Amino acid sequence: MSQQLALMQLSDAFFPSGSFTLSHGLESLVQEGQLRSAKDLQIFLRLLLQNKVGPTDVVALIHAYRGSSVADLAAVRQADAQLFAQNLIEKTRETGRKSGRALLMVASTTWSDCQLEILNREADRGEIHCLHPIVFAVVARAAGLCEQDTVLAFLHSFVTGLLGAAIRLSVIGHLQAQQVLLQLAPEIEATYQMAATLSLDEMWSCTPAIDIAQMRQRKLAHRLFAS
Repeated sequence: MSQQLALMQLSDAFFPSGSFTLSHGLESLVQEGQLRSAKDLQIFLRLLLQNKVGPTDVVALIHAYRGSSVADLAAVRQADAQLFAQNLIEKTRETGRKSGRALLMVASTTWSDCQLEILNREADRGEIHCLHPIVFAVVARAAGLCEQDTVLAFLHSFVTGLLGAAIRLSVIGHLQAQQVLLQLAPEIEATYQMAATLSLDEMWSCTPAIDIAQMRQRKLAHRLFAS
């Protein structure tokens, strides 16, 4: 039961990791009129899951989790470094680092764990980027979650965060958000199954339109989100 409660706690939007400030390019696409409906939003989320978050963030998260589960912090650091190198957009790297350190701070005051303490010290010395998926993996292991539940909690939190952003941007309402979340359940499962087979060297991403939208976001006259 404690593992189930930890799963719910980590995947809940109530958990203060800072990810609620991110739209991953959604805000730009909405303001420019390129994303207007629940159908458009579902396509946007599927592209992110299949072509970006799945083959990059989730792959790095899985390898960080596996390293953390055997107390191999060198493997955690390697996953962090390779994910940082894979993210070519400066804003993505910056927000990933900020939300990761926010998560690390919250988790360190919630769970007592020597690996979290080590990551805190290394982050203070600038020895690790502490990207959000990497920290999430170590936190989930400290909370007693298995690998599958860790990935599902991460992806659920990611999708619900973007659905919340879409509601704030008036693209959809709360009822539509629940419908989209249910329809994406098979995609979330498939994303985990795909990512679990990839090595760190096999990470890839291909979402050029979304990447460009993310880079344009800082030039918007009015912004609700950090990315």
